[in-house]
Amino acid sequence: MKTPVGTLLLVLLLCCCDCFAAPSAELRIVVLGDSLTAGYGLPQEAAFPARLEEALKHRGRQVRVVNAGVSGDTSMGGLARLDWSLGDDPDLMIVELGANDALRGLSPQQTRENLDRLLARLQQQGVQALLTGMKAPRNMGEDYYTKFDQIYPDLAQKYDLPFYPFFLAGVVGDPELNQADGIHPTRAGVDVIVRSILATVEEALDKIATQREGDNIP
Repeated sequence: MKTPVGTLLLVLLLCCCDCFAAPSAELRIVVLGDSLTAGYGLPQEAAFPARLEEALKHRGRQVRVVNAGVSGDTSMGGLARLDWSLGDDPDLMIVELGANDALRGLSPQQTRENLDRLLARLQQQGVQALLTGMKAPRNMGEDYYTKFDQIYPDLAQKYDLPFYPFFLAGVVGDPELNQADGIHPTRAGVDVIVRSILATVEEALDKIATQREGDNIP
């Protein structure tokens, strides 16, 4: 039985369309943080942004992850350089700030206000944010750490954000996963963080894709 010529032409046309179809657009992720994401004490290829990019690509995601971490930065510092970080034209911004605020005993209310303004700005710019939480040292006292720790879930709820409750989960306090200072993760510690946060990052990327599909519906 012969296949109609018209059917063969249609099949060939569809194959050609597939061959020349434009690849999916690469998504850009900017990690706005402090030394924990900047890669303090590590080569850049072992820092959190680089390891996250590698993990996402391994899962078939077309992404570029930009390291916008600055060692010693506070929430105020992150807010002050937000416009500079937006210059990288991110689709997603991972916000990891506040650890230095707590270490310096800065007012939890000021940290809250800084992060609130930062997230509001991202929302105004139409940039999806993923907020990572931080916990204050327990030697700061219960009143301080209770107020500080609550900043992150409150803001994640306010802005309806993908939220990773504690950036150092599974790493803090483990000498094998921390450098000699007991604060900054080793290469192995970074990998633990990446594995743990990966599902939340993919949730944020899927949220972006869903929003864009909705925008394209006539």
